[in-house]
Formats: sequence, structure tokens, C-alpha cells
Amino acid sequence: MRSMEIKCRKCGTVAIARPEPVYEGFKKTATSYICTECGEVYPTEAETPFVSKPDRPALFSEEDKPEVISIFDDDERRRCCSWCRHFVVNPFSQRCGLTNRETDATDICPHFEPA
Repeated sequence: MRSMEIKCRKCGTVAIARPEPVYEGFKKTATSYICTECGEVYPTEAETPFVSKPDRPALFSEEDKPEVISIFDDDERRRCCSWCRHFVVNPFSQRCGLTNRETDATDICPHFEPA
């Protein structure tokens, strides 16, 4: 989505454009944009005179980004109780359906089976 500020053709001011859905019956068919200063309606995004904001200065380059650290190996991912087929959640507690013990979603169990 582009900037919502527009240079209105009717009133000549820089104002905010409010998107309004256009319906045919109960089906949304398009989006029109309305100037909040004067109420001028622009039927499509292409016809709306959006004001482009200046680009933000690039303070950091790709070399400045930190290295992504992986805490878990691929075989350890999604092996906690929240992803297990035996994990039972109700409003009062979380239990293992296999051992009937109270568990937390982040527990790791040797009986793990993917849901």
C-alpha cells in the first residue's frame, strides 16, 4: 500500500486519503479513496494523486546485519509437547493423553508423536 497522503486536485492541499470499500450487494468489488479535507472521491488507487514520502536513509548495509543463530537443530524443532498428538489442552490444565501427567506446552517428552 502506498502512502495515504494525497495532493487533492479539488482543494489543492496535502491531506490524508481515507480508503472506503465499494460494494455490489454484499460483495466488495473495489476500494475508493476519499480526501479528508474536502470529500473528493477518487474511484481507484491508480487515479488517486498520492504524495510519495522521501526514502529513509540507509544507515546499515547487509554486512551490518547480525548472523542468524540457530539454537535448535532441525531434528529438534517442533518436538515439544505443544506439537505432540497426545497433548490435551482444557481450560484448567494441560495434560499428556498418553501418560495422563500434567505438562507444559514447552516440555519435551520421549513419547513424542507429531500431531
